Amino acid sequence: MSLNVARLPAVVTSGDDLVEVNDYLRTQDPQDVLRWALDNLPNLYQTTAFGLTGLAAIDMLSKVTDAPPPLIFLDTLYHFPETLKLVQDVRDRYNLPIHVYKPFFCETADDFEGMHGSKLWETDEDSYDYLVKVEPAQRAYAELNVKSVITGRRGTQGGARNGLQPLEFDESANMLKLNPFFAWTFAQVHAYIQQNNVPRNSLLDQGYKSVGDWHSTAKSGDGEAGERAGRWQGKAKTECGLHKDFTHMKLKAKKTVREEELRLRDEARDAEPALESLTPVPVIASLA
Repeated sequence: MSLNVARLPAVVTSGDDLVEVNDYLRTQDPQDVLRWALDNLPNLYQTTAFGLTGLAAIDMLSKVTDAPPPLIFLDTLYHFPETLKLVQDVRDRYNLPIHVYKPFFCETADDFEGMHGSKLWETDEDSYDYLVKVEPAQRAYAELNVKSVITGRRGTQGGARNGLQPLEFDESANMLKLNPFFAWTFAQVHAYIQQNNVPRNSLLDQGYKSVGDWHSTAKSGDGEAGERAGRWQGKAKTECGLHKDFTHMKLKAKKTVREEELRLRDEARDAEPALESLTPVPVIASLA
């Protein structure tokens, strides 16, 4: 099955053809879904945090094409050192272009905390998710002219991913999202990784089931259900924001940044009464 690539974004937003495409893709294994994507999806990239499913996709793509889609990695500045080592291992193994995006105007965690305060993930979780994941992702999509992305999401991961479809149209991001492993279990992904000697995060051998930021990732006990049991423990949260409608998150983050800007102006005014204005904090430009 093939589609007119030039018409695809308009087609999928109409609904009927998206249903038709998904009816077809549900009959295919991940390798064939990826082959279909290479032939049909415009301006295709892979977004990855280098979890097992994303790594399986990287390896599969290396076997079905000589020109795999470039990777987009969101460096939140709070990744484990083991995760950053894995990024380099993947770059060395597959010789892939990896576009790394960080929070706006930040190179280090100190930079981020200097702008937004310490432990923002505790004091304002939505703003944190927006600033370290959603805004950098939107910036990447705009700068790279991304129209379609491959994700590592699977329906068996539970939470908001139950009922996941092979292909989705994300209206808030105005782009297509392909989920080639929508029907695979963790056991299938793990078996593929082992059988193909795919690089993996060494933390998975230390009791972690799923790895994200160090401050929101914990080891999972044998009795804990779900492979993402160690993420955001004690909270109902199941997503970081990338796969949610981010409009509310964006507005809340802009409000938070604006409040911080006003606070800094007040402090400067108290310290230097003669100073009538203070140059705005530059991060506000990224949230326009």
